[in-house]
Amino acid sequence: MEKTEKATFSRPSKSLETFDNPVRARDYRIHMEIPEFTCLCPKTGQPDFARLTLDYIPDKKCIELKSLKLYIWSYRDEGAFHEAVTNQILDDLVVVLKPRFMRLTSKFYVRGGIFTNVVAEHRKKGWQPQLPVFLEAFDQQSNTRG
Repeated sequence: MEKTEKATFSRPSKSLETFDNPVRARDYRIHMEIPEFTCLCPKTGQPDFARLTLDYIPDKKCIELKSLKLYIWSYRDEGAFHEAVTNQILDDLVVVLKPRFMRLTSKFYVRGGIFTNVVAEHRKKGWQPQLPVFLEAFDQQSNTRG
Protein backbone atom coordinates (compact mmCIF):
# COMPACT_ATOMS: atom_id res chain seq x y z
CA MET A 1 0.00 0.00 0.00
CA GLU A 2 1.42 3.37 -1.05
CA LYS A 3 1.77 6.03 1.60
CA THR A 4 0.48 9.47 0.59
CA GLU A 5 1.84 12.68 2.03
CA LYS A 6 -0.55 15.13 3.56
CA ALA A 7 -0.35 18.60 2.02
CA THR A 8 0.78 21.37 4.33
CA PHE A 9 -0.69 24.78 3.62
CA SER A 10 0.36 28.15 4.96
CA ARG A 11 -2.09 29.97 7.19
CA PRO A 12 -2.57 33.65 7.99
CA SER A 13 -0.55 34.80 11.00
CA LYS A 14 0.01 37.95 13.03
CA SER A 15 3.56 36.80 13.77
CA LEU A 16 6.25 38.91 12.10
CA GLU A 17 9.74 37.48 11.73
CA THR A 18 12.95 39.44 11.18
CA PHE A 19 16.58 38.90 10.26
CA ASP A 20 19.67 40.97 11.01
CA ASN A 21 20.29 43.93 8.72
CA PRO A 22 23.34 42.87 6.68
CA VAL A 23 24.55 46.48 6.15
CA ARG A 24 23.85 48.47 9.32
CA ALA A 25 26.45 51.15 8.60
CA ARG A 26 24.51 52.54 5.63
CA ASP A 27 21.09 54.10 5.19
CA TYR A 28 19.43 52.27 2.33
CA ARG A 29 15.80 52.01 1.31
CA ILE A 30 13.86 48.79 1.09
CA HIS A 31 10.82 49.15 -1.17
CA MET A 32 7.99 46.60 -1.24
CA GLU A 33 4.78 46.58 -3.23
CA ILE A 34 1.90 44.50 -1.93
CA PRO A 35 -0.80 44.59 -4.62
CA GLU A 36 -3.29 42.14 -3.13
CA PHE A 37 -4.22 43.50 0.31
CA THR A 38 -7.78 42.82 1.40
CA CYS A 39 -9.82 43.49 4.50
CA LEU A 40 -13.53 43.93 5.18
CA CYS A 41 -15.52 47.11 5.45
CA PRO A 42 -16.52 47.33 9.13
CA LYS A 43 -19.91 48.81 8.18
CA THR A 44 -21.04 46.50 5.36
CA GLY A 45 -18.78 43.45 5.62
CA GLN A 46 -17.92 43.81 1.92
CA PRO A 47 -14.32 43.30 0.87
CA ASP A 48 -12.01 46.28 0.48
CA PHE A 49 -9.01 45.91 -1.82
CA ALA A 50 -5.79 47.93 -1.68
CA ARG A 51 -2.28 48.18 -3.01
CA LEU A 52 0.18 48.69 -0.16
CA THR A 53 3.60 50.24 -0.66
CA LEU A 54 6.10 49.80 2.14
CA ASP A 55 9.31 51.84 2.17
CA TYR A 56 11.74 51.67 5.05
CA ILE A 57 15.30 52.33 6.08
CA PRO A 58 16.26 49.49 8.41
CA ASP A 59 18.28 49.85 11.57
CA LYS A 60 19.18 46.51 13.19
CA LYS A 61 16.48 44.30 11.62
CA CYS A 62 14.79 43.60 8.27
CA ILE A 63 11.40 41.97 7.73
CA GLU A 64 11.29 38.36 6.53
CA LEU A 65 9.06 38.26 3.44
CA LYS A 66 7.08 35.07 4.05
CA SER A 67 6.05 36.24 7.51
CA LEU A 68 5.02 39.61 6.03
CA LYS A 69 2.91 37.83 3.42
CA LEU A 70 1.14 35.73 6.08
CA TYR A 71 0.69 38.80 8.28
CA ILE A 72 -0.91 40.79 5.44
CA TRP A 73 -3.13 37.80 4.65
CA SER A 74 -4.37 37.80 8.27
CA TYR A 75 -6.43 40.94 7.56
CA ARG A 76 -8.50 39.29 4.84
CA ASP A 77 -11.43 38.46 7.14
CA GLU A 78 -11.11 41.41 9.53
CA GLY A 79 -13.27 44.51 9.48
CA ALA A 80 -11.21 47.69 9.51
CA PHE A 81 -11.41 51.29 8.42
CA HIS A 82 -8.72 52.22 5.90
CA GLU A 83 -7.08 54.70 8.23
CA ALA A 84 -7.04 52.27 11.17
CA VAL A 85 -5.65 49.28 9.29
CA THR A 86 -2.88 51.32 7.65
CA ASN A 87 -1.73 52.69 11.01
CA GLN A 88 -2.04 49.28 12.71
CA ILE A 89 0.16 47.61 10.11
CA LEU A 90 2.74 50.41 10.42
CA ASP A 91 2.67 50.18 14.23
CA ASP A 92 3.14 46.40 14.19
CA LEU A 93 6.08 46.64 11.79
CA VAL A 94 7.71 49.43 13.81
CA VAL A 95 7.44 47.36 17.01
CA VAL A 96 9.37 44.41 15.56
CA LEU A 97 11.80 46.27 13.29
CA LYS A 98 12.48 49.57 15.08
CA PRO A 99 13.50 51.06 11.71
CA ARG A 100 15.25 54.37 11.17
CA PHE A 101 12.36 55.37 8.91
CA MET A 102 9.22 53.68 7.63
CA ARG A 103 6.37 54.80 5.38
CA LEU A 104 3.29 52.74 4.54
CA THR A 105 1.05 53.93 1.73
CA SER A 106 -2.33 52.26 1.27
CA LYS A 107 -4.16 52.93 -1.98
CA PHE A 108 -7.64 51.50 -1.66
CA TYR A 109 -9.59 50.81 -4.81
CA VAL A 110 -12.77 52.70 -5.57
CA ARG A 111 -15.75 52.21 -3.28
CA GLY A 112 -18.88 54.29 -3.86
CA GLY A 113 -17.00 56.47 -6.35
CA ILE A 114 -14.22 57.34 -3.87
CA PHE A 115 -10.57 56.27 -3.89
CA THR A 116 -8.88 56.41 -0.48
CA ASN A 117 -5.13 56.82 -0.03
CA VAL A 118 -3.64 56.69 3.46
CA VAL A 119 0.02 57.49 4.15
CA ALA A 120 1.48 56.81 7.61
CA GLU A 121 5.10 57.40 8.64
CA HIS A 122 7.49 56.66 11.47
CA ARG A 123 10.90 58.23 12.16
CA LYS A 124 13.30 56.95 14.79
CA LYS A 125 13.93 59.66 17.37
CA GLY A 126 17.04 61.62 16.41
CA TRP A 127 17.38 60.08 12.94
CA GLN A 128 17.85 62.52 10.08
CA PRO A 129 17.74 61.45 6.44
CA GLN A 130 20.81 61.94 4.32
CA LEU A 131 20.54 64.58 1.65
CA PRO A 132 19.55 63.05 -1.68
CA VAL A 133 21.86 63.23 -4.67
CA PHE A 134 20.02 64.09 -7.86
CA LEU A 135 22.14 62.93 -10.76
CA GLU A 136 19.58 64.28 -13.20
CA ALA A 137 20.62 67.80 -12.15
CA PHE A 138 24.01 67.49 -13.86
CA ASP A 139 24.22 68.88 -17.38
CA GLN A 140 24.59 66.27 -20.08
CA GLN A 141 27.96 66.10 -21.83
CA SER A 142 28.20 67.54 -25.31
CA ASN A 143 30.47 66.63 -28.22
CA THR A 144 31.10 70.30 -28.91
CA ARG A 145 32.38 73.12 -26.75
CA GLY A 146 30.45 76.27 -26.80
